[in-house]
Amino acid sequence: MVMVTALTLALLGGWPGDEMPLPVTVKGPEDLQFKATAERQYLVFNLMVSGRLAWERGDWAVAAEKFEQLLNVPELPASVDAAVRPFAIEARKKAGGTPVGPGAAPKPAETKPAEPAAPPKRLLTVAGTVSGGGSAGPGGAVIFLKRIDGATPRPKPGKPRTVVQREKRFEPRVIAVTIGTTVDFRNDDPLFHNVFSLSRPNDFDLGLYKGGTSESKVFDTAGPVQLLCNIHSSMQGYVYVVDTPWFAQADAAGRFTIKGVPPGEYEAKVWHEAASKASSVKVKVEPSSGPLSLSVDGDKGTPAFVPDKSGKPRQPQLGY
Repeated sequence: MVMVTALTLALLGGWPGDEMPLPVTVKGPEDLQFKATAERQYLVFNLMVSGRLAWERGDWAVAAEKFEQLLNVPELPASVDAAVRPFAIEARKKAGGTPVGPGAAPKPAETKPAEPAAPPKRLLTVAGTVSGGGSAGPGGAVIFLKRIDGATPRPKPGKPRTVVQREKRFEPRVIAVTIGTTVDFRNDDPLFHNVFSLSRPNDFDLGLYKGGTSESKVFDTAGPVQLLCNIHSSMQGYVYVVDTPWFAQADAAGRFTIKGVPPGEYEAKVWHEAASKASSVKVKVEPSSGPLSLSVDGDKGTPAFVPDKSGKPRQPQLGY
């Protein structure tokens, strides 16, 4: 019994030849995978045999070309590389050139492991007390923080708030809201009100509306907004609009708490309806920070008159 090797088959002219692809029927994914694998193996076989045939007949240039093509096949088995490389080197030497092939695939370059990301800074709570406010006391003071060492983010509009008109009063008398927040002015009295403000650029006029109804206003500019009623001169209140996410209002005892503040340097400002201007102080917010002690003046005094919505003095004889 005689075993016919691939080389013998090639010498006898019995292998299919160099043409690709192979005539293999493809009917599904498994056939396609089989065909691709067979064609790769056939390519390796053809280049080995055709290179060796050229070697046997002394055609060094063709032998070198075939062997070098083989050595450039991606992911060539190491055993094939070891068997072919000596012949490729010798054939190329005799053909008058030096290039042989890329050789073994280079090891992937070592990469330094990525440095772990710095942990996010812990958000802190700023608490403290406000003193001052004259005879009204510190209650209702608005405390807000603006960054000194970076940009203060623009706050999102808050949930709609409500200021009730009840017994000819604004309740609450003072509220603090972020820019873009809607405030609903609800009339709970059995009579008409006309809420307005002359505080530019937040000035507005809701017109006359009866008890059991309400009107709304969106406040989109930072600053204090004095609330008045064109019918009842005794009614006064305030909306303070802040352009920072870090703010609070002091309770009757002057206590306040601001949560979610990143560590850093800030200007803490305090506004109060009885002060002619807001007070401010620089503060450093860090885990070791203690409670803040802030103060605000009470020097504003009583206005000479309460204006109507045209800015003119009221008629005191109306008794409103």
